[in-house]
This record gives sequence, structure tokens and C-alpha cells, in this order.
Amino acid sequence: MAVSMDAVTTLPAADPAARTRGCCVALEMPLPAERADEVAAVFRALADPTRVQMLRMLSDADSAICVCDFTAVFEQSQPTISHHLAKLRDAGFVHSEKHGIWAFYSLRDDMPAACHEALSLLR
Repeated sequence: MAVSMDAVTTLPAADPAARTRGCCVALEMPLPAERADEVAAVFRALADPTRVQMLRMLSDADSAICVCDFTAVFEQSQPTISHHLAKLRDAGFVHSEKHGIWAFYSLRDDMPAACHEALSLLR
């Protein structure tokens, strides 16, 4: 059976401004914006398996670890390893000390609470 074009009805487009928003469940931001930013920074730092492994190595280490040792373990270039360590430093996990041409990394004693909590997950 053929349908004529006269029989097809087109509905008007819905007006997005007319939609009711927030009508099902009352929601509020559960975290202060500063805390959400802090936790997101930690998650970004942990979003790479190399950085997760580095943190575990640093937490198991008795002393600071040289960039050259990370480079040997991961078989990545020194600039790539330094990039990963910079991400961990920016998030608040590690600090570095320069000895000659090499940088040595260790966990910060005063790392932010979010970093400390995330580090506990690596055990």
C-alpha cells in the first residue's frame, strides 16, 4: 500500500529551552571544586601504566631512584622518562634532586592527601 505525502505529518522541532532540567533527582556537587581538581590531577597522573609502575618502584625503594635506572627498566628514552616523572611531580607525588647531570627521584614526605590515598591502592 502506497502512502501519499499528504498523509505524513511532521512534528515541530522540540524547543531545548522548554525542556525541564533537574526534575527527577535533586543533585548537588558532592565535592568542593578545589578537591575535585586535586583528585582529577591525581587520576591524570596515574593514567599511564609506566607512571603507575614508577610510583610502585619509588614506594618500594630505600633511596632515591635515578632517571637512568628508570630508562633501563622501561626501555624508553630519557626525555620520555623525564616527561612521566614531571607528571608525577606536578601531581605532588615526587620530588627530585640533581646530582651532576642526573636527577634522582623519591616520594614526597609531604605529598597531598589525594596522592597518599592513591598510592595506597598500589599495594
